[in-house]
Amino acid sequence: MFEKVNDKVVKVDVGGSGGVVARNGAMLFYTGDVSFAPHQIPGGQGMGGGGGLMRMAGRVMADEHERTMLAQGTGEVHYGFAGLEVHVVQMQPGATLRVEGSRLLANTAGLQSSVVSVMSSGGGSSGGLMGALRGAASGALTGQGLFTTQLSGHGAAVLLGHGGFLELQVGGPNPIVVDPQAFVAAYGNVQTELKTAVSWRDAVGRGSGEAMQLQCTGQGVVYAQASEEKL
Repeated sequence: MFEKVNDKVVKVDVGGSGGVVARNGAMLFYTGDVSFAPHQIPGGQGMGGGGGLMRMAGRVMADEHERTMLAQGTGEVHYGFAGLEVHVVQMQPGATLRVEGSRLLANTAGLQSSVVSVMSSGGGSSGGLMGALRGAASGALTGQGLFTTQLSGHGAAVLLGHGGFLELQVGGPNPIVVDPQAFVAAYGNVQTELKTAVSWRDAVGRGSGEAMQLQCTGQGVVYAQASEEKL
């Protein structure tokens, strides 16, 4: 499947992997007989009901979702994007990877993929109208989007990040708390919940704590980038 060439580039045998889905502009070069075609990830889970708001949410999803291309054929393709660091996640059956769309470089085409609302990606208690509103508010406060990409099945995916990656094991007696700007993805059975950490001192500008924190519980791994810079 994917093999790291260096910290910023991966290569993959397209035929051996069964095809590769990657964001537009990620292909650096290839050898062999490889074809590329536009690809669309199914989406909209957790957005039932709500009429006009749900239609608006669908438009936002379309704007947030990175356009992707499907590579097929026989040959080897090299991928990278904007000089960002890459990290390969080997998927196992039964596990789920949820990743910000802008931080997903590529994945093998055999993985089951969809775009889901943040309120259906663990930790949120409801979808629909109120779920979309809460998700929009969370995205506005943290700089994250309203939607996230969900992958499952057997295969591999490649993450993008600034400054390298941290693999944080979730499952101990205490939850892992991550700055939302540094959060990249969660793998396994991980639930995420946005927490407000604003005190009176923060409100008047005298504190130094982070206003919003992402609490991660369950079993699995959280991937964080060594930076708060957006992609």
